[in-house]
Amino acid sequence: MIATIQYNSRKLQIDLSKPLDISMPIISSKKNVNAWYIDEPKIEPIKDAEWIASVSEGASVNFNNIYFNPHAHGTHTECAGHITEKVYSINQNLKTFFFLAEVITVAPENDNEDKIISKKQLQFAIGNKKRDAIILRTIPNTREKLSRQYSHTNWPYLKEDAVKFMVSKGVKHLLIDLPSIDKEKDGGELLGHNAFWNTKGKLRLDATITELIYVSNKIEDGEYFLNLQIAPFENDASPSKPILYKVIS
Repeated sequence: MIATIQYNSRKLQIDLSKPLDISMPIISSKKNVNAWYIDEPKIEPIKDAEWIASVSEGASVNFNNIYFNPHAHGTHTECAGHITEKVYSINQNLKTFFFLAEVITVAPENDNEDKIISKKQLQFAIGNKKRDAIILRTIPNTREKLSRQYSHTNWPYLKEDAVKFMVSKGVKHLLIDLPSIDKEKDGGELLGHNAFWNTKGKLRLDATITELIYVSNKIEDGEYFLNLQIAPFENDASPSKPILYKVIS
């Protein structure tokens, strides 16, 4: 199904029958992706005395509780409320859900004991393109990312000037396949988050960061139409399901 969409000054053609899901599922298992030093998510039926809310246990319905942390257990989208004293909700501040996006692949560079994504790399990858959203795929890129245990691994991160570069380009939505755009243990500085949301100036409440995505190697770098779907949690972050559609013309 080919749809023609008027987006700003452009008419885009996309094939709605070919969605590309770049989210990670949440599963009740130690094999679920994990970060930030907490236990795995749990999905389990309600229990009341001897009654278990599971059809396989004789109940008429499946009726599960789900215990998870959006920042640690899968693809999630967060707003400035993640790092501000005042509480801001992603559900209240993400008002539109379709964006012109660019998928770029970067190989993090060595920086002493760290792996970093630099401003120079992003300048080369993005060039003069104007995009609302940037989707960062890091390499090596294997399906092991779907179950990686990230705690105490010192994952790659974005340098502050790289984040400021994207802000200067007008990028409102940053998506990355790591647990954070910042260094795992940085003493609470969160330089990338603060730069992206401009916490020292006018707060960018309509800007979002989505972490722990997984971009299959079958998805080529280039221009896409992004549908950024969230669950309506009144919280700084929500589990999310970003879907890409290739721009045909």
